[in-house]
Amino acid sequence: MVPAQKNNPLIELLINIIIPSLILMKLSGAQHLGSVGALLLALAFPLVWGTMDLVKSRKFNIFSALGLVNILLTGGIGLLELDTQWLAVKEAAVPGIIGLVVLASIRTPYPLVKTLLFNPTIIDVDKVQQHLALRGNVEAFEARLQTGTILLSCTFFFSAAMNYLLAKWIVVSPAGTEAFNEELGRLTLLSYPMIALPSTLMMIAVLYYLSRSTRELAGLGFTDILRQSS
Repeated sequence: MVPAQKNNPLIELLINIIIPSLILMKLSGAQHLGSVGALLLALAFPLVWGTMDLVKSRKFNIFSALGLVNILLTGGIGLLELDTQWLAVKEAAVPGIIGLVVLASIRTPYPLVKTLLFNPTIIDVDKVQQHLALRGNVEAFEARLQTGTILLSCTFFFSAAMNYLLAKWIVVSPAGTEAFNEELGRLTLLSYPMIALPSTLMMIAVLYYLSRSTRELAGLGFTDILRQSS
């Protein structure tokens, strides 16, 4: 079976951020597409791309679904000309909900962090669990997983707070206007270096902490925990 091809990060960046931002900032004038036309075209790129990705993967992913809902809500706020306060709330709500889901997973048998870390296609899960049991570190490992889950949820709460503050700072014009579209474009463009990159670095740090904890508690080297190809 041929593994699913991963999306090119550069293409993801172009379709989800750069192209929609440029459309909103450059084509919202009456002499071009107008505020409604530019908004619809800008939202069409990430919406179509996200839908195609869901269809191609043939798997329901709550995070991808939330991303699509986020796009639809942005369009609804602009088209219905709602108060821009709702845009700030919406920007904070999506990562905030994800953070709550991650945090709530602590109370389940399968914390989200453990699902991310213990990918059986990459990690030899049985070997790691056996070595943890032999060294009497199963409970210590579970405690580290709980800490990692809390830290991971904090990265989403950071994103929620920053999204809200950035939206309140940048988007101040009434929805449905050319100025609103231009500000929404700047918000989309600035959210990547100011929010997405720091959040990603924080997530990498959390996963590194958990990976190192796994190796230390199991007494295994990095290559020892990896599943060997047969």
